[in-house]
Amino acid sequence: EMYDRCQDLFPGADIGILSAAVADFRPETEATEKMKKGQEDRLLLTLVKNPDILASLGSQKRDNQILAGFALETENELDNARKKRVAKNADWIVLNSLRDKGAGFGYDTNKVSLIDKNGNVVALPLMAKSEIARNIVDCVLDLNRNHA
Repeated sequence: EMYDRCQDLFPGADIGILSAAVADFRPETEATEKMKKGQEDRLLLTLVKNPDILASLGSQKRDNQILAGFALETENELDNARKKRVAKNADWIVLNSLRDKGAGFGYDTNKVSLIDKNGNVVALPLMAKSEIARNIVDCVLDLNRNHA
């Protein structure tokens, strides 16, 4: 549903900031009723990839559109985030790390790095997530003004 809605809205947008993340994978089949416990000791699920919303929008992005996405990395964080930005054709990637105390899920604070299309990094210190959001919007708007 999110993929379909993004496909509908992005062609008319100047800026897309994709902050919500759907799971990378989903069960191949959906149970329509309760899966009752039988004699088996385990249940095997087959997972399939969900559509990649950021990559899809990046592939159709016009020169006058700006696209920003997020990356949660656990190893080679900066390098992997830079690669993701290029692969998805995004103008910005916001790198989240789970390595810093007080950052990430379960906190009202976070610590992120903003990576632009030239590979430049703006590392933000630990701050309220609302302040991080303002910084992201400011960076994207600055880029948008430079496009005009």
